[in-house]
Amino acid sequence: MKTRPRGTDGSLLSSLPWTLGALALSLVPHLPYLPIWITVAFFGCAAWRYIIEKQRRMLPSSWFRALLALICFLGVFGTYSSISGVGPGSALLAIMASLKLLETRKRRDQFVLLFISIFLVMSSLLREQYLWSLPYMLAAVTVIMTAWLRMSAGHRETAKQSFRTGGRLLLYAAPLAIAMWVFFPRLASPFWAVPVDTSRATSGLSETMSPGDISSLSMSNEVAFRVSFEGTVPEPRDRYWRGLVLTQFNGRTWSGREASMSARAHDQIAVSGNAISYEVTLEPTRQQWVFALDMPVTWSLPQTFMGPQQQLARSVPIDQRVAYRAVSYPDYRVEAELAAVFRDWYSRVPEGSNRRTAALAREMRAAADSDQAYIESVLQKFHEEEFFYTLEPPPLGSDPVDRFLFETRRGFCEHYASAFSVLMRGAGIPTRVVLGYQGGEINPLGGHLIVRQSDAHAWTEVWLQGVGWYRVDPTAAVAPDRIDYGAQDAAFEGLGEAWGLSAPSALLHKLSLTFDAINAKWNDWILGYGPDTQNSFMEWLGMKDPDWRKMMLTLIAVVVALVMVISLMLMLRYRAPARDRASVMYRRFVKKTGLELQTGETAEHFGQRVSAHGTLPQSAIDAITAAYLDSRYGPDAEASFVRLKTAVGAIA
Repeated sequence: MKTRPRGTDGSLLSSLPWTLGALALSLVPHLPYLPIWITVAFFGCAAWRYIIEKQRRMLPSSWFRALLALICFLGVFGTYSSISGVGPGSALLAIMASLKLLETRKRRDQFVLLFISIFLVMSSLLREQYLWSLPYMLAAVTVIMTAWLRMSAGHRETAKQSFRTGGRLLLYAAPLAIAMWVFFPRLASPFWAVPVDTSRATSGLSETMSPGDISSLSMSNEVAFRVSFEGTVPEPRDRYWRGLVLTQFNGRTWSGREASMSARAHDQIAVSGNAISYEVTLEPTRQQWVFALDMPVTWSLPQTFMGPQQQLARSVPIDQRVAYRAVSYPDYRVEAELAAVFRDWYSRVPEGSNRRTAALAREMRAAADSDQAYIESVLQKFHEEEFFYTLEPPPLGSDPVDRFLFETRRGFCEHYASAFSVLMRGAGIPTRVVLGYQGGEINPLGGHLIVRQSDAHAWTEVWLQGVGWYRVDPTAAVAPDRIDYGAQDAAFEGLGEAWGLSAPSALLHKLSLTFDAINAKWNDWILGYGPDTQNSFMEWLGMKDPDWRKMMLTLIAVVVALVMVISLMLMLRYRAPARDRASVMYRRFVKKTGLELQTGETAEHFGQRVSAHGTLPQSAIDAITAAYLDSRYGPDAEASFVRLKTAVGAIA
């Protein structure tokens, strides 16, 4: 039985580095998501395969490769507990490319590897489409095309020539891609709004609050969301971005219920004053909470509902960037009447925890004339006594509210919100904690508001008879500049130095704002190119009432026209060069001789054959040969061509 050869002859040595480079480049966007063992396996297999080719060694046997494939498959399944989805699929594709290297013998095997490279490049878009995705894709596909061309390149063709050819092919394809992008009927939502598995957690607010949780977020400069207002931008002190609401306290940690729909929550809101309309572009959080300016009344994000504490949530986690419009009213009243059972619920504190705080609450409430006066006295205590706002508070241990109020007196917004809420509940006043963001920075280049993770904030809502729920932010009593300026502006003004905030240099900050403005336009114009944007663009082009039939017919017409133009350009570029007049005239002479001009035969040699044939006078043959050579290579081509034409015309 004939066995398949396992050795290599070094024939792939010139093109194999390009194939390995194309594979490595296609893996770059997947590396942060892939397990480290897959990355090590790929580069190990790549180095092994190159050594095999260079040293003409034997490829691994079939049974060894099968064993490796089984182990890697089980490894992917054990890592992800699944083999379906973006994460497991990318991992399987990467490990399949690694193992395919170990059985690559011929150029057709390299073609398969380059096909896998293209799939890896395109599958990176299923995770996220960042601003750098387009230049990365162009560079990666160009390298893959170059690797493809290097497999069939001749010895004289350089890598630079192959690279230029690959780039030129992409340029020919670019108009077709743009036309299909512009005219193909869009989906009902942007591509990046389709939820997919990112296989990696995203920073953001958690569903519980313990001392130090939000202060760790405030060290992050990552963008949480961007906002574009239709009218005047609210002042920083009014930019409270409502997220989730925490209602239960176990003595240390605040928590809330899972997101659930409430039919009464929206009806409990009474608004007044002017509405604020805006559009939010929310970064992926892998959570259900939807952030809106306090207090939202309408929103456009599908599958989004209002919970019992007037918080917005989505029925599915936000795994991809989403954009939605909302309308909010800064002046509002919520639930002016509250049943006794809910008053008790919102006033509950664990027995035996934070005893000193409970005693202080009873003492201060007894000294106050009313609940409102008691609230003011607690805020005055935070403002006048030596309480400090800092991002690096000391640890609190057990009974954290007691230790914070009576010992450390140093904390961040969640420390003050928690302590204030416990003091309120200790006096029988219904209280709840709201987590979200406060402030934001206006990008002067893009005109939008940037809300970062450093703007994460916690505040409280208290309920009073006849007033309902209303916002009280105890942080404003301790660090009013944090509320009036916002975290970013306070850092630049030097107001946040005591908190542990430091601002970057003005130049770096300006560069970051420039990049943010470009990134926002990328999101709006490219990733957000949906049905509404497409219809507006089509109407601007003069297409009235565009529907999918008109769009498809237009797309077909544009593509056909572009194909014809590109084909014409290629025909003109690669057309055969026109024969010169001397060659055409010499062909007439050859035809009159009755002989065939052989490939590579010179005029002098052909003249000798014609002389030997004896059909034409020797003088005529010599005159035609001399005139032809002079017209092609002599100094006076025009006069020589006239002599050639006369001599050929004189032959009967």
